[in-house]
This record gives sequence, structure tokens and C-alpha cells, in this order.
Amino acid sequence: MSGIYISAAHKSSGKTTVSLGICAALSRTGSGIQPFKKGPDYIDPAWLSLAADRACFNLDFYTSSREEIRALYGAKMSATDISIVEGNKGLYDGMDLEGSDSNAALARLLDLPIVLVIDTMGMTRGIAPLLLGYANFDRSLNLAGVILNRVGGPRHESKLVESVERYTEVRVLGSIPRFRSGEIEERHLGLIPVNEDRAAATTINMLADVVSANVDLEALRNIATKAGKVPAPPRRIAINRYPLKIGIARDAAFGFYYADDLEAFREMGADIVWVDMINDVELPHLDGLFIGGGFPETSLRGLEANSSMKTSVLAAIESGLPCYAECGGLMYLSRSIEWQNRTAAMVGVIPGKITMSSRPHGRGYIRLRETADMPWPDAPIGEVAGHEFHYSQLEGLPEGSKFAYEVVRGTGIQENRDGYCYKNLVASYAHLRNMKQNRWVERFLKFSSQVRAERLLAQAGNDS
Repeated sequence: MSGIYISAAHKSSGKTTVSLGICAALSRTGSGIQPFKKGPDYIDPAWLSLAADRACFNLDFYTSSREEIRALYGAKMSATDISIVEGNKGLYDGMDLEGSDSNAALARLLDLPIVLVIDTMGMTRGIAPLLLGYANFDRSLNLAGVILNRVGGPRHESKLVESVERYTEVRVLGSIPRFRSGEIEERHLGLIPVNEDRAAATTINMLADVVSANVDLEALRNIATKAGKVPAPPRRIAINRYPLKIGIARDAAFGFYYADDLEAFREMGADIVWVDMINDVELPHLDGLFIGGGFPETSLRGLEANSSMKTSVLAAIESGLPCYAECGGLMYLSRSIEWQNRTAAMVGVIPGKITMSSRPHGRGYIRLRETADMPWPDAPIGEVAGHEFHYSQLEGLPEGSKFAYEVVRGTGIQENRDGYCYKNLVASYAHLRNMKQNRWVERFLKFSSQVRAERLLAQAGNDS
């Protein structure tokens, strides 16, 4: 089992673009690359999936146990050659002062050698004490090498390499020059989502060219062989328990989904039907609808113009179709979205308007306690862990609105409440993860199955 943990000294060091280039470059050579991303992220994993031509999976201490992390990692690694785990922020960063949720802790849990990506702009000899500090802060880690990023030129490179080689034992694996054409545009959540970037494949190929020319790929392969073995868990058998048609929105506006959540739908027997809210005329026949997160504000014209789809979604929810919406999906179901001095009409099933601001209203991990208004069966034991990141706010909900959650930690919709409930709709700013602490996929499918059975029973009664 081979693998590498790619980290940095701090965020915005360029580790994502380097990770993308490594995944794509190694894939070109015929290696099967399994990408992973630390933390609750949708955008980086979508790019990594494209670069590796294999679904990227998230490894997150907050929403899953250490046993679940190792099991997921082991299961996905069993059928590939090399894992590339991209960290978030810096190697030792995390919420816990003791570092229990840091990148270092995850690298240790998975027994992976670490490659640091260092942004070298404005730096020469100073790289040596930086690397010495990272290497000596926790000597139980295997700091196997460094990739120098945003190098100014040959002279700058030689000074950096000489400093590293003279003062440290860290191996320089490559020097990537400063360039602009391959820098992926950023938005407030990080990178521009793959589903919005028409030039994504071109960007990936260019990054693969850059990494192939400037990084020692054979050295990376050798370092990867130093990874410890994480045993794969027993293979899960798909259970056709809920043979339902579940619509999932996927287009330029909506695309924030966890790969293992989608796997859970299929393993439970659901037939996923992709729905394009911008271009499709109406919803197909469905037993349930999931509208995930995204950036609907960047697709306002297309979403607003597709009046037939908005009418179809409204009619379906009003008639009792089970629907779950997260963040961007909640925004789409509201009356309107106001952004950049423009107001666009949305579905209108949620009687409130969305306003966007320049600063986030909710950001980071969230903990929820379910209320009696949550319609889904089999309530979780204890609180539900998730995450939120929204620059929007839902305003104007009427008094007496029902909510599925009390917010224990985080922001939610309003007044420490989240998960707006109407008929069989639950719409939330929180993003959930289908893990042991909350098997939300199975709960939603079970609820959708119950609603379908009730509808068929009612139809049979009417026919008789």
C-alpha cells in the first residue's frame, strides 16, 4: 500500500494545484491514483477527482470517527496503486490545541509519509529554519520531502536548494516556477467549482505538464512505498432495500456532494437520476429529490429563466414529494435571491428571501439537535455533526415556521434554528455527512419509501 500526505506550512501555499498536478502526472504514467481530501470540502475533491479520474473521498475528524476514517481509506486504497491525501491549512493546524484533529494527526493515523509544499515567494535562506521547525516539532512523523512552489527563477531556486541541503535533512523533490496561467481562480470557498469551469480539463493537463517537468515523480513513487498498511474492511454488500428513483440536482449551480454519500444511495438500492435545474424542462417522475449545495447566485439568470422547472419543483413539493435541500438548494427553493444589486425569482416554496453579503453569516463546523418537527424516521442518538459555509441569509420567514434542528454550535438559518420544514421538505444551511453518527441517506430513503407507500395506498383506495 503506497501513499503520500501533501501538506503545507499554511493555507494558500499552492498545495491544491500541486496535488492536482501530481495526481494527473502520475495517472498519465498508468498508475491508479486514489485521491483524498482532509476536512469538509466539496470543491477541492471535485478537482482532485477530475485529475485522478477517480472519485475523491473526504477524511474528516469532526464528522467521522478514527475507525471510520481508516476503514474508508483502506477500502478505497485496496483497488489502486497510490493514494494522494491533500491536507487543509498547515500541517499542524486544527481546532484542537493538542493537535488531535490536525493534518499531522491524520498523517499519523494513516501512517503516511509527508511532502510539504512551501510557498517560497520572498524567501531564500529562511526556508531552512522553517523546515527544521516542522521536522523537529513532531519527530514521530515522516517528513519525507519538500516541493518548492512559486520559485522566482534559477537563481532563486539555487539559493533555496542550497539552504535546504546545507542546514536540513529534508529532501527537495522539485521546484515549481511562479506562473499565472495555471492558477485556478478562487472564490470565497476556495477554488472555482469544476462544474462551473469549462476549461477544467485544460487546466488539469497544464498542471500535469508543469509537475512532470519540475517534480521528481520517481522519487515520489519511492516515498509512497514507505506508507504503512491500512487494512481494507470487509467488502460491503449492496442492499436493494430502497429501490427508489431519487433526483439529485447537478449542473453549474449545484454540485456539492460527498462521493461516499452518493455511494450510500446506490448501495441502498436507489436509482440516482441527475437533474439539471438550469436546462431540464421539468422534474421526471421521482420518489425523492436532493438539491445539494453550490453557488446558485452565479447562475441566477439561468435558474430564474427556467420557469417550467421552478413550477415543476414547486408543484412536486406541494404535492408531498420528499425533498432535502442543503445551502444552495435552500437558496433555490426560496422566493428570491438578491446578489450584486439584482433580484432573481426562485421556486418560492420557502416563504423567505435570500440576501447575499460580502462576509459569511455561517462558517465552520456545526452541531445540531433534532426537534420533533424533523419528519425523517430513526432519529440519531445525540447531536448531529456537520458544517456550514454561507454568505447568504434567509430572511422574512413567517412566525411559527417549523425547524428540524436546534443549532448547538454554529449559525443555521435564524435564532439558533436550522432545517426549515414544510410538508415533506427539509431545507438546511448545514451540510450533513452520511457516517455512523448520522446515517442521513438511509433515513431520507426510508422516509421517501414510507411516503411512496402511503401515496400508493391512497391511490389504491381512490381506484376502488
